[in-house]
Amino acid sequence: MIEPRPFQICSRCILDTKDYPEIIFDEQGVCNICHTFDDLKRRTVFSGEEGKLKLELLQAELQNSRKNNIYDCVLAVSGGADSLYLAHLCKAWGLNPIVLHIDNGWNSELSVKNIENVIRHLGFDLYTYVIDWQELRDLQLAYFKAGVVDLDIPSENALMAAFYLTAKKFKVKHILTGHNTMTEGWLPPNFVSQYKLDTRNLRAIQKQFGTIKLKKYPSIGFVRHFYNSRIKGIKFINPLNLIDYRKEEAKKLLEKDYGWRDYGSKHFENIFTRFYQGYILPVKFGVDKRKSHYSTLICSGQMKREEALELVKHPPYHDQQLMEEDQRFLLKKLGMSEDDFAVFMKQPIRSHDDFPSYLHLYRSLRPVIKLVRKFVPSGSQKDKSNK
Repeated sequence: MIEPRPFQICSRCILDTKDYPEIIFDEQGVCNICHTFDDLKRRTVFSGEEGKLKLELLQAELQNSRKNNIYDCVLAVSGGADSLYLAHLCKAWGLNPIVLHIDNGWNSELSVKNIENVIRHLGFDLYTYVIDWQELRDLQLAYFKAGVVDLDIPSENALMAAFYLTAKKFKVKHILTGHNTMTEGWLPPNFVSQYKLDTRNLRAIQKQFGTIKLKKYPSIGFVRHFYNSRIKGIKFINPLNLIDYRKEEAKKLLEKDYGWRDYGSKHFENIFTRFYQGYILPVKFGVDKRKSHYSTLICSGQMKREEALELVKHPPYHDQQLMEEDQRFLLKKLGMSEDDFAVFMKQPIRSHDDFPSYLHLYRSLRPVIKLVRKFVPSGSQKDKSNK
């Protein structure tokens, strides 16, 4: 019988052996997630003169890429502070993005209003990509029936596919997102970190538990992603990594200048994600994603450790009535009964590895992929070399 590890919490962030059983601590009691954040920050975040120079080069690249096109990039917005603050910056930088919002049927009224207020004020064109609801609903229900942890994959994979489809539709090579290292960091592997582009896993779950064929659902695997990014030269760019991004300051600006309203927690602009992260994850799977989010903010100097420890003493839903309303809404929209949901919450947890997956193939091909990335330039780089 394996003895359980003695409880230990990181001396820098708030992750512990209960949250992440495979956590590793150094001699100072700092965990490997903190060290991973530091390494990620060194590789992706640029401040001061270096960040300014990279930002100037990016602006020039985007403006030069416009040519005869009215738009220079796709700007993906969710209604959250990160992406809408980036929209604000795009205006200041003189860019003209086509603003993309993806409607997966779960947007809160507040998120829609926040997007409309900010984008209308900025004068950008808004394009909404609507995911076929019947197919998405069937796929989401299949994930519930499968009992796997990452219930957001049906939406997240479709989002990635929609990004590329929109870039092709408007003939642009750059996709800007509000993703940033300083507030999002890196999730521990057990914090819903299933590979989002594993379409074999997705379709295996749908085949076993779904009831309809996916004909309109936009999906993308790692091969198509590699083709779009390396061969076609469509690039994802995270400009917030090139500035001194402070989330609370961004929120204050959005509230003051655009009437933006806060959702209370990260990703809570989406009703499904709000209920999933606020109730299903902590209650059924024992995962409180706030601990990872707060730990990132601690590591980036945007939150005090004592404040984070105090916040996680309280449940993710500060409003019990809102939680109950979200549950009723989710069950009605998915067509689940209360008994169905109760069965789901009690059924055994299954691993994504219980179903066919591309992940093993992807891992074995990773050295080859790295070599290809090193020696085969992206589409945009090939265009420059041919001029």
